[in-house]
Amino acid sequence: MTQFVFVKSSYSGNTTDSDCVEVATNVTGTVAVRDSKRGDGPVIRVTDTAWAAFTGAQ
Repeated sequence: MTQFVFVKSSYSGNTTDSDCVEVATNVTGTVAVRDSKRGDGPVIRVTDTAWAAFTGAQ
């Protein structure tokens, strides 16, 4: 299984009980996203191109 290295989003709150998103970009061509409160929960995987389009959307 792919080993993602997740980093908490800079847009997430700084407290442990806040709504937080973690993103992993260490796997070429893939971006993984998860809820930081559910580290063992589901992971959404998208292509890096799709992620760039999503984060660039206004």
